[in-house]
Amino acid sequence: MNRRVLVLPKYARKGASSRLRTFQYLPFLEESGWEFTVKPLFDEAYLDSLYSGQGRSRVAMIMSYLRRVIVLFGFFRYRVIWLEKELLPYMPAWFEVLLSWIGVRYVVDYDDAIFHNYDLSGNSWIRRLLGRKIDTVMRHAACVIAGNDYLAERARSAGAKKVVVIPTVVNHHRYLAREDTSQLLTIGWIGSPTTQKYVELLLPAFQALAHQHAFRLLLVGATADIVARLPGVEVEVQPWSEDTEVALIREMDIGIMPLEDAPWEKGKCGYKLIQYMGTGVPVVASPVGVNPAIVDGAGCGFLANHLDEWGEAFLKLIGNVALRERLGHAGRAAVCKGFSIESQLEAISSSLMISGDER
Repeated sequence: MNRRVLVLPKYARKGASSRLRTFQYLPFLEESGWEFTVKPLFDEAYLDSLYSGQGRSRVAMIMSYLRRVIVLFGFFRYRVIWLEKELLPYMPAWFEVLLSWIGVRYVVDYDDAIFHNYDLSGNSWIRRLLGRKIDTVMRHAACVIAGNDYLAERARSAGAKKVVVIPTVVNHHRYLAREDTSQLLTIGWIGSPTTQKYVELLLPAFQALAHQHAFRLLLVGATADIVARLPGVEVEVQPWSEDTEVALIREMDIGIMPLEDAPWEKGKCGYKLIQYMGTGVPVVASPVGVNPAIVDGAGCGFLANHLDEWGEAFLKLIGNVALRERLGHAGRAAVCKGFSIESQLEAISSSLMISGDER
């Protein structure tokens, strides 16, 4: 049986979506006989430039697009193509449609509502030309893997042949439960420069809390200039790296995931929550997208909509160590059961083993 797969993630391993939805599964799938050729669209230099605020090099992007098109000519070697989101961002779905027409099967994965980059774009030409692009990609795919129900419902409404919901997961063997070090209580967040804006929404809640309790706000993956935008709060910023992220999360007493209640955010897959839960850290999150299902389903923390609700949640957790421990244990158990790599391996493998003639 041919188990060769051409893997086309959007980013190299440093890109969170690609690392979590694709790269982390590969060693486990290889143990069961799958063979992978991995060709990211954008390399780590592209991400470094993007996160540092230098923007995108137009020449580098054109070269990336050309390399991807060339890679597609080797489709005949593979059972299936495993694609993240789309082949060529901000280009029509010509290649996805062509692959489908010539009988090449592809599985496409979504952990963000990227269709809103097009159908809700502020540029009228993008809305007209690409507003239904992702629907076309989904409709021609042999299988759509969605990180939550919001994304899955879009795929179904687009006419996708097969839709599978697979949450974003962690390797729970890496995420050791935290130990109480009796240091200054730490409220923590992990993310990237593109998502740190959500933390700033909580400034009034942090300032009010600082008048009642001493605490540290630990921000992993934010830029240093966020400190000036959070006056009156003791903020520590640490750079993100795959090697240190778990150790930094284990320093947290409370993990947070604030979001705006908007279409793009409804497509988020709650990965921050799952990371906190994996180390036994209780959580507070905005009730947006998949967050309520994760938090309520696991019984691992609180949902907070308004600033006063965030403040109340912080006070409950700060004042009750036993409650933090109970919620943390519940979160850890939920990760082991349903948000670990092992718990979703069969679903991933079945999605790649799509029906059709063997190659």
